[in-house]
Amino acid sequence: MKKENSQAVFFISIVVAVLVILYGVLFSNSLVSMAGTIMAWVSNTFGWLYVAFVFFLVVFLAWLSFSKYGKVKLGRDSEKPEYSNFSWYAMLFCGGTGIGLVFWSIAEPLSHYANPPEGVTAGTVEALNFSIRTCFLYWGVTQWVCFALVALGIAYFMYREGKDAQISNLLSPLVGEKMTQGWFGKVIDTFSVVVSFAGVATSLGLGVSQICGGLNYLFNVPDNARTWLIIIVTITGIFLASSISGVDRGIKILSNVNTYIAFALLILAFVVGPKIPIFNTMVNGIGQHLYHFLGDALMISSFGDNSWIMNWRVFYYAWFIAWTPFVGMFIARISKGRTIREFIIGVVVIPTVFTIIWLSVFGTIALSVTGDWTLEAIGELIASPQTAVFRVFSGYPLSKVISIFIICLLAIFFITSADSATYSLSMMTSNGDINAPRYKKVVWAVVVAAMAYILLSAGSLKALQTVSIAASLPFLFIMIAMVPALMKVLKKEKE
Repeated sequence: MKKENSQAVFFISIVVAVLVILYGVLFSNSLVSMAGTIMAWVSNTFGWLYVAFVFFLVVFLAWLSFSKYGKVKLGRDSEKPEYSNFSWYAMLFCGGTGIGLVFWSIAEPLSHYANPPEGVTAGTVEALNFSIRTCFLYWGVTQWVCFALVALGIAYFMYREGKDAQISNLLSPLVGEKMTQGWFGKVIDTFSVVVSFAGVATSLGLGVSQICGGLNYLFNVPDNARTWLIIIVTITGIFLASSISGVDRGIKILSNVNTYIAFALLILAFVVGPKIPIFNTMVNGIGQHLYHFLGDALMISSFGDNSWIMNWRVFYYAWFIAWTPFVGMFIARISKGRTIREFIIGVVVIPTVFTIIWLSVFGTIALSVTGDWTLEAIGELIASPQTAVFRVFSGYPLSKVISIFIICLLAIFFITSADSATYSLSMMTSNGDINAPRYKKVVWAVVVAAMAYILLSAGSLKALQTVSIAASLPFLFIMIAMVPALMKVLKKEKE
């Protein structure tokens, strides 16, 4: 039964992937229109639920880490962690949305400064403060609590209960194992895979567009379909070889290397950047973030204009939730032997601290241009986020060196993100087997790469991203159900 289910999930997911590619190529305009309509309906109808649930997760996981359940180990009581803290943190960050942080760390602070929500005046000190604390909110705790919930559930059931690493198993305490092993479980697992490969493909495609944009800006490399193909094929070959070699070799080594490069870039940016303003931004930003946290985390207007909140806050929360199936699967795989308290600190707190430091440096460098640039010029800059980081750094010493560092970091981030995603997709379509067949890793690598290239060439990539984010709505309800399911088994253990 289990093997049949896993093969059904695999083949149905592949068929859906092929249909998505064909639809995106043949009916590109229709996909764009449909994506906008679906996302608008999801945001306007359920935006409040996304905002409320993400805030609830922050409170729930904080409580869980300090409760009596915090000492429960994800594995046997005598088991030790498989990986050192550094390798674990490196794989966490590289397997998550670290790539997005690099992509948006210049354009996003400027966007919030130039186009803030209703009630905040663009181009003011108030807008500067709002921009930094908003970036802290998005790329910090709210992102990582989404990943942590799913990862914690999978890790607990896999290492503590001895179950397969399947999303559907997280709901077994509520619906029973008969349901999760039957059609219901198959639907849940197939949907999780579909949301995952759409998210991976769009992220790979958008990342390739930034790498090409940087190469074009720096070295006049043509930013066209041929260059996209060369980059995608190269990256796919590397992350496929890494994925096949397994977590202990490929993913772990690449994540460690990527983390060293990220630290080197961070230090270099700090050295050439405005040092005292960076420290001021960090201290003030943390203060602003903590002081306004409740209001910002639950920001949604009852009577005013919610367009900014829907386009940014709800969009981001939906994006994070769309990524949770495969990111959660990967985080669970590398977290064996950690206690729940240690897990939550490692998955939520440590990445948030690093994010705050990163955004303090790059956010200050981005916003430092506001003294010399008009809002119109800033608007033109953020209209092309793939080149914004290179244009801003062009006014600093060692700009070419920093830009090359950024391109290398982006490339390796894509390799590690796609690497962990391919590994997770192969697990998800092999009934949670951590040693999934190699051919499935090859198939998923090819499918994701082909989808990224074909839809990028057809101009349908951002539409697919919007569809995948809108499709996070059903998974939002699955995540809501995970909370009582997890608490049910934890209470039973402590009886």
